[in-house]
Amino acid sequence: MKKPKHDLTHVRHDPAHCLAPGLFRSLKRGDRKRCKLDVTYTFGEDESMRFVGFEPLGADDMRLLQGIVALGGPNGILLTPEPTSETGRQLRLFLEPRFEAIEQDGLVVRESLTKLLSETGMTDSGDNIKALKASLLRMSNVTILVTKGRRQAAFHLMSHAFDETDGRLWVALNPRIAEAILGHRPYARIDMAEVRVLQTDPARLMHQRLCGWIDPGKSGRVELDTLCGYVWPDEANAEAMKKRRQTARKALA
Repeated sequence: MKKPKHDLTHVRHDPAHCLAPGLFRSLKRGDRKRCKLDVTYTFGEDESMRFVGFEPLGADDMRLLQGIVALGGPNGILLTPEPTSETGRQLRLFLEPRFEAIEQDGLVVRESLTKLLSETGMTDSGDNIKALKASLLRMSNVTILVTKGRRQAAFHLMSHAFDETDGRLWVALNPRIAEAILGHRPYARIDMAEVRVLQTDPARLMHQRLCGWIDPGKSGRVELDTLCGYVWPDEANAEAMKKRRQTARKALA
C-alpha cells in the first residue's frame, strides 16, 4: 500500500498552549459530558493564561490543533483587525478578540479535511471526519484570557467555517499562536514525523509537553510522576498512580 506524501515537517507552536497543565488530557468515556475545562497557567513575569470551555480537551483535539498550526506555517493568511473578505470578517467575529487583542492579528488556514487528517497521520474515513468536526467545535468554544500585569487580552482558541463552494475548511488561529508561527515570539518546535507515528494518547500528550519544555538538540531530566501529571493532571490514590506509571512507561517504550 502506497504511503501518503506529507508536506509538513514541523509545528511552530505557542509554548503556553503546549505547557498549560491539563489543557489537553487523557479522557475516559463520559468525561466530556461530565467535566468542564478551566485551566490557568502562570509563567514568565506576572503573566497568566486561563482556558475555559464547555468540554475538556483530549489528545485527539491536541493532535488536530498541531496539524492546523503546522499548516499555518507555509499556508497561513494574516487575519488583520479589519478583514476585507466576508469569510475573514466572519472568522474574526467568531474569534471574539477583546481588550488588547482587538488590535492583534490572527492567522487563517484554508485546507481540505483530507489533507489535514493526512498530515496528522489519519485517514479521511467517515468516523474521522465526524470526529474532526466535533473537535473543531470544541476548540472553537474555548475562551482564553491572557493577563500580564494590568494588561489583558481575550479571544477564542480558534474559530472556523466551511467553504460552501468546495467544502474546504477555514480556521482562524488566535493571536498568541499566530505570533509563534510568524516568529514574533518564542515558539515550541514539534516534529510532525514523530507526531504521525505516536499510537497512544499518553505518548502524544507527553510528547507535546516535552517539546514545549526542551528545545531541539538539548536534553533534560524528568521524573516518571511528572510525566504522569502531563497525561492525568488530577490527584490519584496509590493504586491508580501505579497504573498510571505502568501506562507512562509503556508510552515511553
